[in-house]
Amino acid sequence: MRVLPSAKAVLHRTALIALLSAPTLAAAQCGGSFQNFVRGLKDEAVSAGYAISTVNEFFNGVSQDQSVLRADRSQGVFQKPFVEFSRRLISQSRLNRGRSKGEEFDKIFDRIETTYGINRGVLLAFWAFETDYGAVQGDFNTRNALVTLAHDCRRPDLFRPQIFSALELYRKGDFDPARTTGAWAGEIGMVQMLPSDILEHGVDADGDGHVTLKTSAADALMSAARMLSHLGWRANEPWLQEVTIPADMDVSASGPAYKKSLADWEAMGVAPRTTSFAMKDAEASLLLPQGHKGPAFLAYPNFDIYFEWNQSFTYVLTAAYFATRLEGAPVYDAGSSEQGLSGDQMKELQRRLQARGHDVGDVDGILGANTRLAVQKEQKRLGFPADAWPTPDLLNAL
Repeated sequence: MRVLPSAKAVLHRTALIALLSAPTLAAAQCGGSFQNFVRGLKDEAVSAGYAISTVNEFFNGVSQDQSVLRADRSQGVFQKPFVEFSRRLISQSRLNRGRSKGEEFDKIFDRIETTYGINRGVLLAFWAFETDYGAVQGDFNTRNALVTLAHDCRRPDLFRPQIFSALELYRKGDFDPARTTGAWAGEIGMVQMLPSDILEHGVDADGDGHVTLKTSAADALMSAARMLSHLGWRANEPWLQEVTIPADMDVSASGPAYKKSLADWEAMGVAPRTTSFAMKDAEASLLLPQGHKGPAFLAYPNFDIYFEWNQSFTYVLTAAYFATRLEGAPVYDAGSSEQGLSGDQMKELQRRLQARGHDVGDVDGILGANTRLAVQKEQKRLGFPADAWPTPDLLNAL
């Protein structure tokens, strides 16, 4: 029998929806006096239907956290190329622990695979990279982090709604504003989910009446699976497979933005490194994270869902690759990539690309999706192999 929500619960949900559906207001209200900013948040929550006592309790003792802002501005790890980054994150110990966790929580993973069609390796990889299987969940006060980032005018439209989601979690008894901690960007628990994602996708998998992502592996894993399913994960389909490519292949159609059928890739000489293609009929992208002489992968439709979790190409590819390792795939062939660029050289490359009219986003020294596309276009123009891997020779040619 379905239990209908109480009138009070409906009121709070309606209030929350109203708060979360005002991006223009969110973007406008940032900066200025921190105290005035907090006062505005409180007034908005009360006007949306939250009790004054609840609002005051939630915001009591809130403070600006400068360490959060420092963390937001120094994400240098994503400047590392794929081979270095993946070797840094993937160790034999982490691999062994992942397989051990898979056995320990076998029943939960069986439920996930039956309910959502998501392989355990996918979730184990997220669990490993986000918190080292729950061991390192972050010690930033979540409420303070969210309010600090919403007050900062870089991305208020992202973080301001999360404050009100945390307020709703507090009202439900699943958030302690003084003691709930997590990552600097406000993610909570073993798989690091934002408050709004917990509200929408949280699952009480252990049946204790609460969604507790910090201490319940069952809740965390099932919630993450539900979220991936909501984002469009295609049940029981692959996500990534290592391949080999001919030395003289035209690589101008490589990269996440381009897709071809497996028949087309086969006709161009792309072949699975081991066994056979993971799907018979599918479109896939050819990924060359460090150019045509480095590792090569085919990314299937599920790979795109990773970008809903994290926007870093290097992180996403590493997480997807580690998931295949946990499922039994061998270590990739690193090949012999050409020398890449240092962080300062990458920034200079981005400035030169901007000068030629390319949209590369921020000049941050990170080889992101926009920078890769711009590099590929310039490589085509200049007669370089168009594999989106910038080298000192390309930088000099620009």
